[in-house]
Amino acid sequence: MNLILAMLIILIIAALMVVFSSRLLLAAISLAATSIMLTLLMFKLNSPIAAVFELSICAGLITVIFITTISFVKPVAQEDLIETRNKRIKKYAALPIILIIVGVVISYVIKPLVLALPAIVQEKNVANVLWNLRQVDLLGQAIILLVGVFGIVVLFKEGQKK
Repeated sequence: MNLILAMLIILIIAALMVVFSSRLLLAAISLAATSIMLTLLMFKLNSPIAAVFELSICAGLITVIFITTISFVKPVAQEDLIETRNKRIKKYAALPIILIIVGVVISYVIKPLVLALPAIVQEKNVANVLWNLRQVDLLGQAIILLVGVFGIVVLFKEGQKK
């Protein structure tokens, strides 16, 4: 269990680097590191199919698309980078605390989350596997999707301001 806790801490640190980074390339690489840590956690928790999708799509394809797009963007002055970083730190300083509080509320108040792994069974029905046996994996994928949508909304709002 200590290995999983260490992996979760590294995952959170990499995710925070994505949010607080003022350089796009560093943010894209940190996002890839976040996806790689999530992939390792999925493998550790016996979810190889979800892990393979996470590694190939998020850590692989999406990172390549982001880095390619960043290469087309003109560089920003160092003073602007520092100013942007300081604004982001002020804007998102409470984010880790809010996420911890939301996680505790979801885990203990709404419905206690059971992280026990299901017994190994040979199931032929994929719907049964997703909805009944691998609910934690499905919840994780839904959270990742929502975080991605939130990130895109934030990027478009910042782009409209400029």
